[in-house]
Parts: sequence; structure tokens; C-alpha cells
Amino acid sequence: MGSVHNLSHPLSTTTISVFPGDPPPRLDTVCTLSEDGYYLRTVTVGEHTGTHWGAPAHFTAGAAAAHELLPEDFVLPGVTLDIADRAALDHDYAVTVTDLLTWQDRHGPFPPEAAVLLHTGWDARWGTDDFANHGPDGHMHHPGFSTDAVHWLLEHGVLAHRGALGTDTFSPDIGADDTFAVSKLLYREHRLSLEILTALGDLPPRDFTVVVGGFVSEHGSGSPASIYALVPDPERGDRSY
Repeated sequence: MGSVHNLSHPLSTTTISVFPGDPPPRLDTVCTLSEDGYYLRTVTVGEHTGTHWGAPAHFTAGAAAAHELLPEDFVLPGVTLDIADRAALDHDYAVTVTDLLTWQDRHGPFPPEAAVLLHTGWDARWGTDDFANHGPDGHMHHPGFSTDAVHWLLEHGVLAHRGALGTDTFSPDIGADDTFAVSKLLYREHRLSLEILTALGDLPPRDFTVVVGGFVSEHGSGSPASIYALVPDPERGDRSY
């Protein structure tokens, strides 16, 4: 058997777990073992709290809402782009087409309709003000994808009618872009955004499967999520988990 990698932060009320301005989560105990014989809490969250996925309807009028997505939209071949070294030096680093071509030269063609996961190392900042990383200009500063790179992924079938961009930051956009240009390119067809991931540095560059959980609400824009990577054992001699 291969290995299962958890790519999700636990939902917590003690860490900064939402995009600035979004509602914070609440966890309220309503039943206890001592009084009720069982333990139960209510969970109050925004649809984009903590590790989560976004549906096309989040940014595209008339596009698929959560309940209109298909099971296969949540199980995708995965690849990892590692820019952690560059992001440490340049907090506004945006993945370029050259980065994609270099990855492809090293690891082979991108699979079609894939989850392209961006390891920036930002998960080490989780739970601190450094995750949002507001600068003197009032903008957040974290790395992401350039619009040119996303156009390339779209044009070459990597993000065709389904697929995903994933990141360990708040958004696939660079933090300073408050127009959300990358998100607006992504959120069409049946494409997802996987955000605030963790442990992406533990993944291989390719040949694994991304499995996305969460709740599916009618007309929803997304969901807090448990997201996993299934990595096959290379000694098995095949690419299946």
C-alpha cells in the first residue's frame, strides 16, 4: 500500500483561520458526557474557513455551486510545484510560465485535469499574523500564481473542464492582488481552488491522487475541508495507490 498524507489544518478557534474580514469559526459545546452521556458540539463556520475548497460560483456568476459539482471533481491527479526557496526571498513571487516549463522538463508532461499544488512554505506561518503578512501598504503579501501561468495551464489542458489550483496560502492569487485575477480565471467550468493547505513539501512532484472532502451545501460557494494526497509505493511498480 502507499501512504496517505493529510493536507489540512485542524479547525480551531484559537488560530487566525479566515481571510481578513470573513467570519471567525465558533465551536460550542451543547452536550457533555457528564450531563448528557455523550459529547457534542455545534460548528459555525464560513464556507471558506481554514483549509477549504472553493466552487466556481464563488467568483463566476452562473457557474457551478457546490451541489452542482460531480464526484470526479473532488478526486484528481496531483502535481506539486515547489517555490518555497523563492517565496522566502520574495513574498510576492508569482509562478511563471518558465517555472511550469522547467517543471515539465524535469518531471514530464503535466497530467490533464489535475490538481496543481503550490508549495510555498507558508504553512509554517499558520496561526500567526505572518500568515496574512500585511505590509505597510495595507496589502497582504504572499506568493501565488501569475495570470500568464494560469493561462498556460488552461491552454494546455492541465486545467481543462475540471481540475484545481492548490496552495498553502490564503489564495492562488498573490496576496497583493486584490482584483483576484487568478481566481477569476480559475473559477469556471468545474475547477476548484484548494486553499490553506499544509505539508505540501512532503509530497512528490507527481503521480499521486488528491482527494477532497467537506460538506456539500445547496448553492454553496465552497466548504471547509479535509484534503488528502494518496501517494503510491514506488516498489509496487505501478502508479496506483
